[in-house]
Amino acid sequence: MTHTPFDFKTLDSKDIYKLLIGTVVPRPIAWVTTISPEGVVNAAPYSFFNCLSSEPPILALGIENREHRSLKDTAANIRHTEEFTVNIVGRSNIDAMNITATAFPEAVNELAEAGLTMIDGVSVSCPRIAEAPVSFECKRHIGLEISPSREIVLGMVQQAFIRSDIVNPANHHTDHAKLDAVGRMGGHGYAFSLDYFDLPGISVEQYESGEYPRYADMIV
Repeated sequence: MTHTPFDFKTLDSKDIYKLLIGTVVPRPIAWVTTISPEGVVNAAPYSFFNCLSSEPPILALGIENREHRSLKDTAANIRHTEEFTVNIVGRSNIDAMNITATAFPEAVNELAEAGLTMIDGVSVSCPRIAEAPVSFECKRHIGLEISPSREIVLGMVQQAFIRSDIVNPANHHTDHAKLDAVGRMGGHGYAFSLDYFDLPGISVEQYESGEYPRYADMIV
């Protein structure tokens, strides 16, 4: 088996981007809603996103600036209001999510263009998306300017709204099949999260005996 090496110190940013997004897959999508100080609502999807901590509950967004280094609406709104909501994209949201990725002028409400329903925030001033299966209301915890072109925003989750058929409130377990989340691949690619299997962890005793769960045993 051979591997092709790539020295990131010698590559330009576009080639690095293509290698990263084509191999770190699938990535969850943060469908972020914010509101400007003037009250203009913005929505945009970001795939440089994940949860980093449960105690405290922290979500991370990687937001790229515009080509001329000015802030995108999402980053600017978060800086001014220190609030944002992450909505998870389900299968039924794909076309609406894609519309909100359009580079509309600043004054345009992407949610209205996509025919989506806004629900007022409870712990934040920005709305959540009614059609999204899950929404996390967040307060800005810290912003990291890692280069002139990119900022990482860490958000402290204040409240979650999970569609009732997805979650069991007694034990807080969720149903991945009913969530039916969408992930981002490379280029224009997307993937669903329904290609699912369980693989229990291995104890030292199981490993030493050779009797431990294997992937092939999990596939029916």
